[in-house]
Amino acid sequence: MQLIKVEKAILPTRWGDFIIFGFEEKKNGKNHIALVYGDIKINQPILSRVHSECLTGDAFFSLRCDCGDQLKMAMQKIADEGIGILIYHRQEGRNIGLLNKIKAYSLQDHGLDTVEANLKLGFSADDRDFSLCADIFNILHVKKIRLLTNNPYKVDMLISAGIDIVERIPLITKKNKKNNCYLKTKAEKMGHLLFK
Repeated sequence: MQLIKVEKAILPTRWGDFIIFGFEEKKNGKNHIALVYGDIKINQPILSRVHSECLTGDAFFSLRCDCGDQLKMAMQKIADEGIGILIYHRQEGRNIGLLNKIKAYSLQDHGLDTVEANLKLGFSADDRDFSLCADIFNILHVKKIRLLTNNPYKVDMLISAGIDIVERIPLITKKNKKNNCYLKTKAEKMGHLLFK
């Protein structure tokens, strides 16, 4: 187990009251959270979202990506379901960090796409590791999930880490003029399933 559970508390939101759990990586002290809605101790697959941190999209409502819209949509779907988990995984910019993400944005301003920008900065196209999220599901005693995602790589990594994904549920957001290239790159270069 790479994580320890640190604390939990009630988190009131516009979608209702979640329980927020804080986790810490043993090796480096990095923090991650899980938002739990309803009684997840039921004997059925739990609607879940593994959401990678995106400060610009989630907090500042950037139109460059679909992250903030996906986060809101996932929270709404979980609330509508009445039971669910949202893991907020702290790996900004496909795990290149916030400042490097801003550098990547600058390269995108000059014509590169999101994959090309990451590669130009010396990173892989996507350096995220979702195995930590499997630890969170295990700590919460959840073995079977219905995963809200468009990313088959995320599905494969969670399955290889021991999580039983019984269904992949698309999380399709609306395109806009600012994120059209980003979404096209996700579909064409990263294999994201952006069509139902």
